[in-house]
Amino acid sequence: MEAIDNVNLPQARPVLSRLRDYALVGSRAFGQRAIIYTAAIALAGYYYELRVALFFFFAIALCEIYDIVVLRYILRNTRSKTLKIRKSLFHIYMTTALSATTIALFCISIAIQQGVGNSHFLPLFLLISASIFAAMNNHQFLYVLGFRLAIYIGAILYIPIRDVVVARPSLDSEIWLNLFTALFVLGFVFELARTFIKGYSALMKNRLALQTENKNALAASEAKTRFLSTVSHELRTPLTSIRGALDLINAGSAGEVPDKMSRLLDIATRNSNRLGDLVGDLLLLQSADVGKFSLDLGNVDLAEVVNTAAHSFQPYASRFGVAVEINVAADQPIVRGDKKRLDQVIVNLLSNAAKFSEAGGTIRVGLKREDENLVISVADQGIGIPEGSESVIFEEFGQIDSSDQRKFQGTGLGLSISKRIVDAHGGSIAYKSKLGVGTTFCVVLKAADAAKAVKPESYSTAA
Repeated sequence: MEAIDNVNLPQARPVLSRLRDYALVGSRAFGQRAIIYTAAIALAGYYYELRVALFFFFAIALCEIYDIVVLRYILRNTRSKTLKIRKSLFHIYMTTALSATTIALFCISIAIQQGVGNSHFLPLFLLISASIFAAMNNHQFLYVLGFRLAIYIGAILYIPIRDVVVARPSLDSEIWLNLFTALFVLGFVFELARTFIKGYSALMKNRLALQTENKNALAASEAKTRFLSTVSHELRTPLTSIRGALDLINAGSAGEVPDKMSRLLDIATRNSNRLGDLVGDLLLLQSADVGKFSLDLGNVDLAEVVNTAAHSFQPYASRFGVAVEINVAADQPIVRGDKKRLDQVIVNLLSNAAKFSEAGGTIRVGLKREDENLVISVADQGIGIPEGSESVIFEEFGQIDSSDQRKFQGTGLGLSISKRIVDAHGGSIAYKSKLGVGTTFCVVLKAADAAKAVKPESYSTAA
C-alpha cells in the first residue's frame, strides 16, 4: 500500500483516475444533494418533530461540509500530482460512513414518529432515492458504493421489519405488503448499481487503452523525429562533398570533360540536387516537429513571387508536355512573409500539378484579391483526387497510391511541407478536385499594407 501513494507509478494511475472522477461527480452533485436534504428536513420539521429535524439538519450539514472538503482536496492535489491516495481513500470511507448513517438514522426517526402501520412513504422514498443517487454517482469504487448501499438497505429493511415485529400482523395485512414492496424495490436498486458499475468499468478500460495508445504514438513520433534528424544530418555532409565535386568537374576544374561522360555527369548532378532537396525537406519537417520553424519575415510582393516561380518552372513543365498559364490580377499583392518559403510553396504546387497532368494539358497559376486576403491558385487538368483523401494529401509521405507499382513517383513531402509553411504564415491551403477533370489548390494569405515599409526580421514559430 505504500507504493500506491506514488502517483507516478503505473499501478497508481487507474486509482488516481477513479479518485478524480469520484471527486468531480461528487462536487457537481453537491447542489442537488443540498436541495433534496433541505426539502426533506423541512417537510419532516413541519409534519413531525421540529427539534429532531433541526438536529439532523446540522448533522447532515456537517457531513456535507466534510465531504466537500475531501472532494476539493482530491481535485486540487490530482492536478498538482501530490495526492496521497491512501489518505484520500480513508477519508472517502469516513465521509461515506458518516453521511450514509446520518441519512439512514434521519429516515428511521421519521418512520418511528409515523408509528406502526403507516406506509412510511416519505422515509422509504428518501432512502430509495439516496440508494439510486449513490448507484449513479459512487460507482467509481465498488467497495465505497457497497458500503453506502449496505447502510441504506439496512435502513430500508429495518423500517418494515420493525413494523412486522411490533404489530405481529397476519399475512394479509398491508404491513407485510410494505415489506415485500421494499424487497422488490431493492432488486431494482441492485440492478441499477450493477449497470452503472459495469458501464464505468468498461469506460475505464477504454480510457486506459487510449492512454496506452497515445503514449505509444508519442514514443513513435519522437523516434521518427530523431531518425529524420539523424539521417538528414548524416546525409548532408557527404552529399555536400559529392555536389561540390560534381560542380568542379562540370566547371572544367579537373580538365575537359569527355562527351561520353557529360551525359552521365548531368544525370549525377541532377539526382544529387534532387537528393539535396529531399534532405532539405526532411530537415525542415524535423524543425517543424520540434516547434522551431524559422521564417525570415518581410514585405513580400506575391505577384513577383508567383511570376518568378511560374516562369522558372516552364522548362520543368515542358518535360511533361504541359503548358503554364499565368494570371495575376491582384492590386498591391503584398503579404507579410518569407519570400523563399512562399516560393517553395508555389513550386511544390506546380511540381505536383505537372506530375499528375497528362501531356498536352495546361497548368493555370493565378493570384487575386478577395477582401483582405490574397489567393494563390494552381489548377491542373490532371487525373484528380478521390473524395475522402484530405487526411492523406497533407500527411508526411502521404500517397494516394502507396504501392510499389504506382505510376506517379515522389516522396509525398511537398504538400505536407507546403501546408506547414502556409500555416506558419497564418494562412490556409485547400483544394477542390474532380476525378478525370483536374485539381485546383488554393493558398489564402492575409494581405499587408504595402505603404508601411517594415524592415525584414527573423521570426521563429511552431508549424
